Amino acid sequence: MMSVEVSEIATRPPVAARRHTERTVHGHTLVDDYAWLREKDSPEVMGYLEAENAWCSQVMAGTEELQKQLYEEMRSHIKETDVSVPFRDREYWYYQRTEEGKQYEIYCRKRGTVEGPEGEEEILLDVNELAENQSFMALGTMVVSDDGSLLAYSCDNRGFRQYTLFVKDLRTGEVMKEHADRVGSVVWAADNKTLFYTVEDEEQKRQFQFFRQEIDKPFTEAELVYEEKDERFNIGAGRTRDDKYIILESSSHTTTEEQFLPADEPRGTWRLIEPRREEIEYYADHRNGRLYIRTNDTGRSFRLVTAPVETPGQEQWTELIAQRDEAMLEEVELFAEHAVVWERREGLQHVRAAPFVGAGPEMGAGQEIEFPEPVYSITAHANRVYETGKYRYAYQSLVTPASVFEYDVATGESKLLKQVEVPGGFDREQYASERIFATAADGVKVPVSLVWRKDKVTPASKLAGDPEHWAGTNPLWVYGYGAYGYSLPLGFSSPRLSLLDRGFVLAYAHVRGGGEMGKAWHDAGRLMQKRNTFTDFVTVTEHLVAQGYGAADRVAAEGGSAGGLLMGAIANMRPDLYRAIVAHVPFVDVMNTMLDPTLPLTVPEYEEWGDPNEKEAFEYMLSYSPYDNLSPQHANTGRAGNPELPILAKEYPAMLVKTSLHDSQVMYWEPAKYVAKMRTLRTDGRNLVLHTNLTAGHGGASGRYDYLKEIALDYMFLLRELGVVG
Repeated sequence: MMSVEVSEIATRPPVAARRHTERTVHGHTLVDDYAWLREKDSPEVMGYLEAENAWCSQVMAGTEELQKQLYEEMRSHIKETDVSVPFRDREYWYYQRTEEGKQYEIYCRKRGTVEGPEGEEEILLDVNELAENQSFMALGTMVVSDDGSLLAYSCDNRGFRQYTLFVKDLRTGEVMKEHADRVGSVVWAADNKTLFYTVEDEEQKRQFQFFRQEIDKPFTEAELVYEEKDERFNIGAGRTRDDKYIILESSSHTTTEEQFLPADEPRGTWRLIEPRREEIEYYADHRNGRLYIRTNDTGRSFRLVTAPVETPGQEQWTELIAQRDEAMLEEVELFAEHAVVWERREGLQHVRAAPFVGAGPEMGAGQEIEFPEPVYSITAHANRVYETGKYRYAYQSLVTPASVFEYDVATGESKLLKQVEVPGGFDREQYASERIFATAADGVKVPVSLVWRKDKVTPASKLAGDPEHWAGTNPLWVYGYGAYGYSLPLGFSSPRLSLLDRGFVLAYAHVRGGGEMGKAWHDAGRLMQKRNTFTDFVTVTEHLVAQGYGAADRVAAEGGSAGGLLMGAIANMRPDLYRAIVAHVPFVDVMNTMLDPTLPLTVPEYEEWGDPNEKEAFEYMLSYSPYDNLSPQHANTGRAGNPELPILAKEYPAMLVKTSLHDSQVMYWEPAKYVAKMRTLRTDGRNLVLHTNLTAGHGGASGRYDYLKEIALDYMFLLRELGVVG
């Protein structure tokens, strides 16, 4: 393994680290030696971050050419000039395209008929132009008025996920001078002149106000329609699929409430569907004078009910699809003559088109769309035509590039419209994927999705006479997230080919806390069961090594944001299992963040992590918080909040920790403090690197080429630490 000499910055933090804060909570004294790193405008803080970036460059010195090679490899697999599948919306066909050498997409449309686009191209928005003279550019939303004459769009030029709303007259190309700040959801009324939009609180970044704006008036005269007072709740708005109603939703992590308004009556009266009740979620759409409501009022896996628009409350709900514990009802999309029902069973998505029986709400069983692979990911494509017998969906897998299909409800046949071309010598037949299960200590089976290149890792390389075991010589990369009920998307990644082509086995651990097995799977990895997320990941890693999917001394782990919390937890729990860890924008300073209600996300996320103002929740969170459980290596002193759980006398893995200065979700100081504290405790001499993107936010670089450079750094770190060269 290639080693790097430890420098001064790698062995001790700046002198200013001695300036600490101290407080006592529920009988526990929390000392924070690095609270000063929150002073974003301090030259001392910027100096520290820049010094860490310099150290990153020093650690990675000598790999520049290999990073460039990785970048060029990844770029070679991108069809730089390309165009998406056009979709129809009223009189136009909309699409987006990219041009070689340009970082961002160009959004366009053409007039057309039912058969397809026919007219001249009209550029709605060229994000490359928006990005001129900007170090960051992200598009938030794009919504065209019903008559196609006006475009409302929002963008963020800082990375803090605060979007500015603009209106463009598509007849003249003029962007109106008036704008609104900190905007989230944007909805046109059917009169083509009234715009509704949500605005976030500047401090807590919570969408909490809903405004009505007539575009011929100054935005300063926007009328406040609704304000959400409960700090746990965010609001959002949208149109029903048939465009007849606007729905305003208030939602926490566990509770929702919706009200609706006819889209052609922008000054009409909003009507509440059902008052909010703790732990009850519901989501409504409209068809033929009835609301179709997906709700978890009778079970965690949701059911579908319907009610008349005139009397939408729960007492009028009639069940259409019953709740089933074994099948999570994820979505129901309504069309004039059929519904598309999305379910998740045994960790996989299932989709069926169910025809309605006449104009009423009753629907037939329908037919499931068949998918050819054991591991895959599907999403709805753009389906803006309400009266249609076709349905578009996007399909991809770990080995199949993103593909758009059109499904014929009458015949049950799917037609491929486009598959993303992967240049640079990609051959899909060279790669394979599968899904296995690892059994946790409590008997729960944790799904694992795997992908590898056949000629690098083949069934023939399994141990002779034991087809269940692999040879155990390859580098192994394990990825995890496990929070918010979010299911890991098992899509195709062309950059990932750079690892697969070098013999990596890539594994995605679908740990508890995610949504792969429905809401119950999420419940089993949040609040007072959060440790299941971490132990599941360890179980998966142990199983993969035991089965020979990778060499025991060549295992890497990666995760970001809430998955970065996972990375910090496993580094404390089982540092011996991992040779290297890459943690992106990691949520590692759990206690200090969750004890600060002024920070974005804190109060709403009590429902995910727990409320530390409650003693039991505080002590549980303290027992796993990565920042609070860092201890001197080779010390058997016990972890914070749980002195009976020993710190293993093992070396920490080599670690690359990445953050962004303008991150609005996990503030930059969390990873910075974590690395600073770790530097005072580590004695192993392994690489510990912090890299801060000084011009981006939670998602890293915004440009498609700049983003590849960030991935090249990650991959180079892994290749070197795991002893893979070339």
